[in-house]
Amino acid sequence: MAAKIRKGDKVIVLTGRDKGRSGEVIEVRPTEGRALVRGVNMVKRHQKQTAQQEGGIISKEASIHLSNIALADPKDGKPTRVGFKIMNDGRKVRVARRSGAEIDG
Repeated sequence: MAAKIRKGDKVIVLTGRDKGRSGEVIEVRPTEGRALVRGVNMVKRHQKQTAQQEGGIISKEASIHLSNIALADPKDGKPTRVGFKIMNDGRKVRVARRSGAEIDG
């Protein structure tokens, strides 16, 4: 199946402790059905000191399940579902179900 959410997309969190927050997708893990979103689902991790990195407690993004995020509509920024449309020239593009706007040009 074609990817409905891709790296670089602006998404909104639908459920959980970060509900309503939005951010950019940093990485998508299709086999796990999860994604990393910048600034969302932050967790504290204890980091051991190495030659390249300083030790201590660092904050980093944890993955979030794809069912808990929705793409932000390009027109109004509200959460929308994603559909697909075949263009006249044969391209397959993602469209926002809410407004019908093309997501990728």
